Order: sequence, then structure tokens, then C-alpha cells
Amino acid sequence: MNQPQVSGYAARVAARIVAEDVTARSPQDGDTVSACTVLGPNTGFAALEQILLECGPGRSRPRPTGDYDEVLFVLSGEGVLHSDGRAHALEPESGAYLASGRRYELENHGSSLLRLVAVRVPDPEPARASEVPASAVVRRLADQESASATAQREFRIVADPASGLSSATHFVGYIPPGRAPDHFHTYDEVIYVLDGEGLMHVDGADHPLTAGSSIQLPARTVHCLENTGERVMRVVAVFRPAGSPAEAYYPDGSPAYQDNS
Repeated sequence: MNQPQVSGYAARVAARIVAEDVTARSPQDGDTVSACTVLGPNTGFAALEQILLECGPGRSRPRPTGDYDEVLFVLSGEGVLHSDGRAHALEPESGAYLASGRRYELENHGSSLLRLVAVRVPDPEPARASEVPASAVVRRLADQESASATAQREFRIVADPASGLSSATHFVGYIPPGRAPDHFHTYDEVIYVLDGEGLMHVDGADHPLTAGSSIQLPARTVHCLENTGERVMRVVAVFRPAGSPAEAYYPDGSPAYQDNS
């Protein structure tokens, strides 16, 4: 059985860590939404694009997904996602998936900002007819089942091919205190730290992480995300191609996790 091996891919596209939460740019042309691209082509990473959105009171102008699939995850605030004539309630720790070729609007009923992390997936794979949602798919994280990964870590899927997101997997990971062995994945990934503190060990360097930190992780990059705090660290991430967040390999190519369930 052939095992995945570390290749020169990571050397061509570097891992990158944005250690502090960024501030979205001011809204333009009377829009209620401001946006700041954190990771993506601007950081040499064409596989995925991570954007921080902040929606002030009121309803935004239409936002086209264009040629991208797009997922959203609510960090704080409450509001409504309007898409295809339907309204979907948004609350903290809810996620949304919108297919390419759609338009959506964000509406904030409150006085505080509605803050979201958006990830755009370029060149998405076409979904099967049975998987194409009639409108946006919105899910509450609390309603999703927990599954196990390496080093006593857990995850919950927010969106994946089962919910129409054919090209990627959108999930929240739970990382207990401590450090897992160095490993790599065969997918490209962008990560946003929801809460906790730790270190990203990659390319011979140790990068501090706190809530609001962002990470771009090219496929086959050997790394380790260490939780240096006393409580569980949580991250929200998107990777492509779609698969299981538990899939990981040691530097020699041997599987780092065996599902014995």
C-alpha cells in the first residue's frame, strides 16, 4: 500500500501565520459590510481565500459569490442571511454555505457588529444535482455531531459534500492542552483561532497563536499546532479537497490516526 510522502510542494508555497486579529476595512459606497482579506492570493496561496467580514447595523448590498463557493462562520453578533428570497437566522457559532453563482445579503438587527470569517473556494467542483441546495445552507455548530481525530482531538463538521459543499470541508476543531506529534495533511487548509492560545510549529519556527490568529497551511507541510493553555483551544478551518479532518500522516507517510470505531 502506497503511503503519502512529504514533497517539495510546501517549499513552493510557504505556510503563513497572521498572529493577531485584523481589522476589516471601512465599508465602501454606503455598504454596511467591511471586509479584509487575510489569506489567499495576496499571501501566495491560491487554493483558498480567508476574509474577515464585519457588518454594521442594517442590510448590506448584494454580495455575489461569483465563480467561488463560499462558507461563512459567525464569530459574534446576530443577524439574517438573505439568499434566493429566503431569510436565514445567524447567531454566534453558526455556519453558512453558498454555492458559486449566488448572491446574498447580510442584515444586522443589533447595535454591535456582526463579525464573520468567510472562506472562498476557487474553481469549485460541480455539485451533483441532488446536492445543490435551493438556497444557502445554514447550520448551528451545536447541532453537529462530534468526531475524534489524532491526539485526543475532536471536530465537528459545519459543511462538506453531504450538505452541498463539494470541493471542501468546513469544520471546527477542538485541541486539548499539549502537543501532538509532527504530521502533515494531503489537503490545503486555512485556519482561524476562535479561542485559546498556543504555538504553531512549522518550517523550523514557533509562531504564537491567540484568538484571532490565522494560518495558511499548504498540503504536505509538516507541522504541529500546540495548545499551551489550560483550556481547550478551538479553531474553525476549511480545507480542500474535501475529506475527514482526522486524516493526517507522520513525516514518514504512516497514518497518524486509525479509526477503530
